[in-house]
Amino acid sequence: MPETSNHGKRAVLYVRLSKEDLHKISEGDESASIKNQRLMLTDYALAMGYQITDVYSDDDESGLYENRPGFERMMEDARLGKFDLVIAKSQSRFSRNMEHIEKYLHHDFPLLGIRFIGVADNADTENAGNKKARQINGLVNEWYCEDLSDNIRSVFKAKMKAGQFLGSSCPYGYRKDPENHNHLLVDAYAASIVRRIFALYLEGYGKSKIAAMLSAEGVLIPTRYKQEVLGIAYSNSKLLPQTKAWSYQTIHTILGNPVYTGTLVQNKYNKLSYKDKRKKRMPEESWIIAENTHEPIIDKHTFALVQELSGQRTKAVHTVPNGLFSGKLFCADCKKSMERQYARRGERGFIGYVCKTYKKQGKQFCESHKILKEELERAVYSSLKDEVMNILTDSDKQELRQFATADLHRDSTSEQIEILRSQMEKIQKYKKGAFEKYLDNVIMEVEYRQYMEQYDRQLMELEHHMRALSQISDGGRQDVMTETMDKLDRRVILELIDKIEVAVDGSLTIYYKFHHP
Repeated sequence: MPETSNHGKRAVLYVRLSKEDLHKISEGDESASIKNQRLMLTDYALAMGYQITDVYSDDDESGLYENRPGFERMMEDARLGKFDLVIAKSQSRFSRNMEHIEKYLHHDFPLLGIRFIGVADNADTENAGNKKARQINGLVNEWYCEDLSDNIRSVFKAKMKAGQFLGSSCPYGYRKDPENHNHLLVDAYAASIVRRIFALYLEGYGKSKIAAMLSAEGVLIPTRYKQEVLGIAYSNSKLLPQTKAWSYQTIHTILGNPVYTGTLVQNKYNKLSYKDKRKKRMPEESWIIAENTHEPIIDKHTFALVQELSGQRTKAVHTVPNGLFSGKLFCADCKKSMERQYARRGERGFIGYVCKTYKKQGKQFCESHKILKEELERAVYSSLKDEVMNILTDSDKQELRQFATADLHRDSTSEQIEILRSQMEKIQKYKKGAFEKYLDNVIMEVEYRQYMEQYDRQLMELEHHMRALSQISDGGRQDVMTETMDKLDRRVILELIDKIEVAVDGSLTIYYKFHHP
């Protein structure tokens, strides 16, 4: 029979389950489950004659923290005086943090007139005699969490060193292998966007400009793509940005992420302690780096070029933005970067470059080093042609000649390049069309990925032909090296030139990366 003294007392049930308890269920302790905790507590409350007014539940929430949804709601109702008693399976269900045991069970609850009962471990705040036992149990529970945290961290580090991906969400451009969630697979469509971002940046487009281009084209930002196309659900709606526009920071993050070279960099952040969810950035020597863990989207050489360019842009962003010579052009005397010079009258606009020191501080600090845009481009173009001829071997030249006389059936190299460019534009349209059909459920995911892989292969082949064509002469003449390039190319400048210095008389000194000091 229920105790008559309990009649009318308002009781609430609190149930909790977290990852730290899952191994108990697998070992046969089904009472740990949310469902069975609730049944146990309901039977107890009814047998004791309590009136159950509410049930608070936290699934997949650690007992170390206060910010559990069910727990927070329960404490809010406690302060509103909505119940007289909290019943849990044990004190550890309520909390595994000794600090919280003291705060709530031994301080707040007594002030609010609320009693706590742990059915399985006989914890009862109304019984002053078992307070020390509750405190000892609180310490044991906290030690258990600390040991468990250390063990989990060791296992995670071992997996990281073995090249296993442990992130909850894949980087844009990849998806988790359905047969091994610690392995990354290339996502064909998103990977094509990543390649395009790297290509645009090397062509001289700034990060904000690239973001604006993708937004104008309606390309889904990474979080929206994962949710709307890949079907990844975000339990926390706060993780979804309100804007649908690409941002500078998103482009910056993609361009700086070595994961696209097939390299995993993990253990960059760790929790402050097992009792604190906040994270701190680890020193670089603590990072765990594993190479060749998955298929790369960007080759390492291209990635290195982008990192070099990004560092130069950071320093030169206010001097020569988005130009062929950004981060490469300097005064021969003061060694400062050269800034753009604009015509004072008329509509000529940008006409050349001038020493930054001279422009900002006057001739008492440096002389007027100037050079016209056209003169600079002609001089660098001519020098590059000569250098290319010097570094190419006879076999390289023979290969170019053979390609020049191949069966392309066109009158000039420029016409061939235009045809290839037109073909590439068509393939980009095909890719966009396939993506729209996939979103409209016209084609299946398997078909969509096959289309993307086929289109990406075709684009790579066309790009290879275009690069080769830029190194042969018009009409495939035997003197193929006399016209190595049609025009200056930003990527060629990045790859071959370390820096260019402009003397006071306008003469240039070009420092090539492949020259020995």
